[in-house]
Amino acid sequence: MSITNYIREVNDFPKPGINFKDITPLLNNPEARKDCLELLVKSLKGKKIDKVVGVESRGFLFGMLLAQELNVGFVPVRKPKKLPYKTISASYALEYGNDTLEIHTDAIQKGEKILIHDDVLATGGTAKAVCELVEQLGGEIVQCNFLMELSFLNGKEKISQYEVYAALVY
Repeated sequence: MSITNYIREVNDFPKPGINFKDITPLLNNPEARKDCLELLVKSLKGKKIDKVVGVESRGFLFGMLLAQELNVGFVPVRKPKKLPYKTISASYALEYGNDTLEIHTDAIQKGEKILIHDDVLATGGTAKAVCELVEQLGGEIVQCNFLMELSFLNGKEKISQYEVYAALVY
């Protein structure tokens, strides 16, 4: 089964000119979801991971599944004022605006091996901001892991110092 068949393209979302890759059909199909998780986990063979960092909000979906499969902790990275404890933040530009992300100050211990997961690697701004947060807390990034990469936006260049894996590349 090709998981590509379960990615729906929505034109002009969230604004005109953006062709959004919708993963809800993938989430709705247990077999496709399982195949996707297997692809993501396979890319980690032989790597030690202590925690999975998932990026709000769609990065939480497979991020939690990855943490469960790897039997490791899960760390949410969220938009401002969504986390209840002390946080650090990083701001970034994305393909349709600017934003900020936050992480709890006690979420990662120095030297922990971290897998960063999000649904899409687009311009790389989000991923770069998350990498900065993880490293600020002393985490060592093992891999930046995505359901899909929009290669025409060259986001991989912003995080080229890390191993990057995407289950699908457009």
